[in-house]
Amino acid sequence: MASLSHIFAAPALAFGLALASAPAALADGHGTGIDTTVVESQLPEKKVNKTGLYITAAESIEVLSNRDDVALVDVRSPAETMLVGYANVTDVNIPFKTIDPEHPYNAKKKRYGMRPNPTFVEEVKAFITREDPAALLVMCRSGGRSAMAVNALAEAGVDVPAYTVVDGFEGDTSDEGKRTVNGWKNAGGEWTYKVRPGLWPAASGR
Repeated sequence: MASLSHIFAAPALAFGLALASAPAALADGHGTGIDTTVVESQLPEKKVNKTGLYITAAESIEVLSNRDDVALVDVRSPAETMLVGYANVTDVNIPFKTIDPEHPYNAKKKRYGMRPNPTFVEEVKAFITREDPAALLVMCRSGGRSAMAVNALAEAGVDVPAYTVVDGFEGDTSDEGKRTVNGWKNAGGEWTYKVRPGLWPAASGR
């Protein structure tokens, strides 16, 4: 989180859905004053959440550089943050799902299975109690898990506005199957592989 000021978000990176050319839509979540160009009707179904609050990675970089009351919550697995990297300004990593230690193979998705983190909501609530953020920017790899995470928080009655970062940390795939289209990394956001102490507060007790 960085110094307080009203933010008018930077133009979003185009990510195959032509969001950059769409008219800017105000997503002023409960007075948080966060503007975004994301239009819900242009999102794929898997990225639609129940709060109706969205932001791009490029816009998130701008918001987080200007406000210290907005928190970035990475909901990817700790293996991803360690091996793929994470945004330097991440306030906390609370995985929505973790890699299943049995590594069941998903032939359809061509990857190993994941399992839900049963304490996800409780961990986020504890973070909110400690830090009292005005809003949460919820990030995963490319916007699918983060939408599910935002839904879980909404269903649990969390009233802090929670935005899905629609293109996530790595971004959507190109026609060649590479994650070079958008996302935090491709938008020029600073990131690191080095896991800092306490990034996932619950990890030390597991």
